Amino acid sequence: MFSFFQRYRELLTVGTLLLAPLVSYLWTGHRGREPNIVDRAVLFVSAPVQSVLTSAIDGVSSMGSGYLALRGAHEEALECRTGLAMAHAELNSLREAEAENARLKALLSYVEDTVDQEIVARVIGLNASAQFQSIRINRGEDDGVRFGMPVVTAEGAVGQIVRSVGGSSDVMLLTDPSSHIGGVIQRTRVRVTVSGSGGGRPLLLDVVRREDDARDGDVVVTAGSDGIFPRGVPLGIVRSPTRPSVGMFLKGTLEPSVELDRVEEVLVIPVMMGIPSSDLGKGALK
Repeated sequence: MFSFFQRYRELLTVGTLLLAPLVSYLWTGHRGREPNIVDRAVLFVSAPVQSVLTSAIDGVSSMGSGYLALRGAHEEALECRTGLAMAHAELNSLREAEAENARLKALLSYVEDTVDQEIVARVIGLNASAQFQSIRINRGEDDGVRFGMPVVTAEGAVGQIVRSVGGSSDVMLLTDPSSHIGGVIQRTRVRVTVSGSGGGRPLLLDVVRREDDARDGDVVVTAGSDGIFPRGVPLGIVRSPTRPSVGMFLKGTLEPSVELDRVEEVLVIPVMMGIPSSDLGKGALK
């Protein structure tokens, strides 16, 4: 028996200190008397213990509540981020659709102002090597596309068909070194030749005499006399024309009217100036 008290004396002491005030209150609480010296001593000893236990319980409760609140906030933040990502994706899709609609409306407006039945095509490939700069479109012989047909957008000239098969065609861009298009300066009606220089460089303004009136910012359009493009299609804007001290011709470059590396939809013009429709397919590459 003595060994039992020795082993658990601390626990029994604490229990006695905690139970003593309760027993004292139940025994004399109804009398409303002032606490005696024993009550005061017991309360003095037990109050710190109760305070520590209460703080510990409150701390555990607060930690549990904080953890639950933090977990809820994390899940809510994750849901918000997911919803925001979905909203951004939807907004980007809407912007892309809006931009495409604007481009197609511009093409439709161009078609309504012409007499030929243009073929609307989408760019599906790009070949931007220095030797051969071209794009591939999703219209070919099955759609009436033939070798030599000019290709344009609502902003201006793009190039001409150099290869056409069943469901696709290759378009040589104006920037290709083999491209040479007859043009005219819109302001002065001076005839020029617009040539590609390859390698992502600007177009070249060729065969312009030194004495001809050509200024920076002049608009150049197709002359319609080369059997490729109809008359009046924008080619570009004259940049930095110079007149060398020797030689017969002015030197200058041309900023293309169309951003050729960003073209997504084009129009193929099925009838070319001066070339019978029956002869359009004779040069097609098979």
